Formats: sequence, structure tokens, C-alpha cells
Amino acid sequence: MSKRAGWYNRDADYREATAKMLTKLTVRNFKQFEDVTVELDNVVVFVGPNDSGKTTALQALSLWGLGLRRWRELRGTTRTRPFSPGGTINRLDLLSVPVRQTNLLWRGLQTRRHREGEGRPSIENVRIEIIVEGVSSTGEEWVCGLAFGYANPESIYCRPLRIDDGEERMAIPNAALEERVVFLPPMSGLSSTEVLLQPGAVNVLIGEGRTAEVLRNLCYEVYQQPGNDLWNEVLTPLMQKIFGATVLPPQYNSERGEITLHYKDAYMPNRELDLSSSGRGFQQTLLLAAYMLLNPNSVVLLDEPDAHLEVLRQREIYQAITETAEQQRSQLVIATHSEIILNEAAGRHTVTAFIGTPHRMDGRSSQVFKALSEIGFEHYLQARQKGWVLYLEGSTDLAILQAFSRRLQHPAEYVLTRPYVHYVGNQPMQARQHFWGLREALPSLKGYALFDRLDRGLPSDIHDDLQEYTWAKREIENYFCSPKVLERWVESGHNVPLSRSLMVDAIEEIESALQTVNLSSPWDGDLNVSEQFLPPVFTAFYKKLGEFNTMSKSDYHTLVDHIEPDEIDLEVIAVLDAIAEVADSATVPR
Repeated sequence: MSKRAGWYNRDADYREATAKMLTKLTVRNFKQFEDVTVELDNVVVFVGPNDSGKTTALQALSLWGLGLRRWRELRGTTRTRPFSPGGTINRLDLLSVPVRQTNLLWRGLQTRRHREGEGRPSIENVRIEIIVEGVSSTGEEWVCGLAFGYANPESIYCRPLRIDDGEERMAIPNAALEERVVFLPPMSGLSSTEVLLQPGAVNVLIGEGRTAEVLRNLCYEVYQQPGNDLWNEVLTPLMQKIFGATVLPPQYNSERGEITLHYKDAYMPNRELDLSSSGRGFQQTLLLAAYMLLNPNSVVLLDEPDAHLEVLRQREIYQAITETAEQQRSQLVIATHSEIILNEAAGRHTVTAFIGTPHRMDGRSSQVFKALSEIGFEHYLQARQKGWVLYLEGSTDLAILQAFSRRLQHPAEYVLTRPYVHYVGNQPMQARQHFWGLREALPSLKGYALFDRLDRGLPSDIHDDLQEYTWAKREIENYFCSPKVLERWVESGHNVPLSRSLMVDAIEEIESALQTVNLSSPWDGDLNVSEQFLPPVFTAFYKKLGEFNTMSKSDYHTLVDHIEPDEIDLEVIAVLDAIAEVADSATVPR
């Protein structure tokens, strides 16, 4: 049996490429899913923010696999009814979907609902429906649908799905019965000692997410495989390649009933270290390798296999697990937050984005991939609620725009009251990355991005759905910074004759100082007035007044209240018009 150091080779005479696989998953009424369809492939990577449904999709596949196992048991034991309508699954058997009570599996906890019709309203059961499509090893396409009904807090029913809500149920294809679905949650904390466990106990702990508590057991089982080929020729070289460490054969102490596992570090090759001395990334990689080697010819579901791994090793481990999946004729479904794995998968495998409706990514640009790894679920929620997004430098810009719209009684006042706004500094590329990430979920999304004057101008690749604009003057504060506005502000809150003269003196003092250091006038639109003029003016004014300076940048928007509407620059009105137009053109998805 030919193998190369580090991992399996790809010789055609070793194993044929995976032929059979699952191709599509449809889930209804399960946890957060009402009705979603997810495309599958030999290797598929689920990406998206937290709580977007990646793990839920993995759990749905696992529940479908459990239903099939129960069906196999019934078909093998029920001779008189070889096509029994189904059986019961105990809550404790839901290893990969652990819940305190079974109604937590239902969307909105709704296991029953009212059914309207002729006569009196009736109550009907709500069933979780999981339909999986696939291709057999002979290339034959098949469909297998299972329905799960609520029995009580401790158990659920599993039956083949009814055809078109009639009495007839779907047949269970033999090709579906051949599928074996296994699920590995993220890595947990390693225990200091580990007793030898039976396979059933190992599966229970894995299902509960206590993966590290059985790491030594998994390694021991790999080592116990006939001939030690998997251990000596696959797992050990892999750990040596990635970490430069030699994993020693696991030992079983029959007196204590414990398994011990040691390794030799590259920096201390003459000393044997206990597995508990290794880093979390080392343990995570060992867990993935052992688990996959013990589950050949399976649909392997991995939740965050990149956890605890730094960037370079994320790429290496992705390469390793995809190669072993191919060589073991296993299908691989991965949920991840890793930008590295996302980019690796984009060029080689299928990437499904769990934002909005789960969908296969089209690989539009690297900006989209980066945005998907950084955008939180709350952003998609707000974008869906509003249908458009406003990009500004910071919160003070929003306050100033709101003040201008109120002063003008402009239609934009309403849309600026509670907009979906994202602050990106003066960085157009940050706005674009964020916008295209959101567009993956909401293709109809509109956007408006407003920036201070850019020395290099905006990038040339403009898109109609994201309008971008830069102020002609240095920044938005230049559009209300004038002697008249400052003097009116003083008159509105202080002793008029004295305070007005003190403000005039403060303005002249700072103007003179700016001229001394060869800076431009605060009135010509080229000076950064929010940093270089207004702060020293207010400092000088309050000092002359003998009071503490209470005017900060966050309060500058109050100055807009002292500019007359006919004094407002037409450019400001044009910007407000554009914002109102974008908001009006937005479509809010139903």
C-alpha cells in the first residue's frame, strides 16, 4: 500500500475518487430554519456570522443521519412490516443536537398550530422535515425525506415524509441507507487524565461537545487498527510535518484504566511530554486527524475545525483534512469563521454563505470574502430591515447631517432619524468591503457613502448601487464654520455684548496664530476646522470668559442651529437630496 510522508497519496490504484455524495439539503421548521435549501458538494464550506445557521445545518444533516440509522434498525427487526412508518428517537440519542427537552428542536418551539378550514378550527402537528438529495456510487440520483414529530419532552417520532401531504410516504432509497453521517463539534478543554471508554461513551461525549475528553481514546483506537498503518504512516507523519513533533504510541494502564499519550517536542527531542503540555492547536489537529481516520466512507461534518489554529496552520490543516476526505472516500462539510479557509476553499471547493438565504457564493471579489469573515449578524439584520446603508466617517457626521436636514426641513430628516449607519472613517475600501458582504445576502441593497475630501479622490470602479461622494471642502464642519454662526451661538446662551466681543477676540487670536504657522484661513474650506480651528477658538473663548470649556467636537452639530437656511451651501442640500433618493429607492425584503 503506497503512501507518501505526511498524508495519503493520490495514486489511482489506492482508492477511487469519491463517487457517491449528498447534493442538497432542505430543512423545514428546525430550530431557526423555517424553510431553507443548501447545496452540497464533495467538499463544501459554510461561512457566515455567528447565529446565521451554519451549525444548525450541520445538526440537521446529523439528525437526518440518525433517523436513517433508526430506520435501518426497524427494517432489520420488523419482519412483518418491512416498511414500518417509523420509530421513536429518545432525547438522549440526539448526541449531535443536545437539548434539555425535545421541543427545543422546533422553530419557535412550535410543535402544534391551529389549522383553519371549514367548520371549527383544528390543531395540527408541526413536523420537522429534512429532505436530502444525493448521488449513489453508480451515479443514480436519489431523494430521501424524513419527518420528525413531537412526542413528549423526552422523545420524538421519525417517519418517512408524506408525499404531497397525502397518506403515501416517500420510499427510503437503499443508496441513502448506505450513507453514514458523523459530526465533530469544536475542540474543548483537555482533561489531565482519561480513562478507556467504550465507543458508545466516546460518541456521547463527542455529541455533548466534550471532544477533548476523548482525544486519547480516539488516538488509542487509531493505534489499535490492524497493522498500525494509520498511526505509523499517516497520523504520526502529519503531526511531524505541521508541528515538528513526534507523537508516541498511546499506552493503556490496565491497573488505573487510563490511557496516556506523550510526544517529543522539536525543541526538546530527548524529553517525553504529556499531551496536556501541548498547545490547543496541536490538540485540535490531533483530534481532527484521529476522528477522520476512524470514519472512512462517511459524510464528515466539522464545526470550526480551524479553532485554536493560527493562520499558517489553518491553511495546512485545511489541506490535510480535504486530502484525507478524498482518499477515504468521505464527503466533507465544514462550518468556519476563518478567512484563510474561506479563501482556500473559494478557489478549489464549494463555499456556501449563510447570510440571508443560504446560497453558493459566486466568488465576486476578495473584498466579499474578507467582509464575510468580519461582518456580524446584526449588520445583516439592520440591512434587511432598512434596505439601505449609510457610510460615514463617524457619529458626529450623522449628528451634523441630521441638524442640517432639520434646519432645512428637508425630506432626508425622516430617513436620517434612525438610519442603518456604519462608520468607516475616511476609508472608501472599508465601505465597499462591508457593502459587498451585505449584498451577498441582500442583492437589492442600496448604499450611500460620504467622505471628507480625499487627496487622491475616490477609486475609479464606481457601482450604481453604492453611491460615493466626497465633500468639496475639507470636511463637513467647514459648511457651518463662520464668524456669523459662532457669534449667533454666543448670543443664544451668554451675556450678549460681553460674550460676543470675547468670541470676536478669540476668532481673531486663532486666525492670527494660523497665519503665523502658514496654515490656510478657516473660512476658505481647506482647513481641518474640527481639529485646527474650532477647538482652540472655544478654548480661548471660555478662558476669556473665565469658565470651563464645555464645547467638544461631539457638540459641534449644535452650531448648525445658528445658520440661516438661505446661508446653507447648495452642496449640503445636494447631499441630503441624494441620501433621501437612495433611501426612497431601497427595497425592504419581506
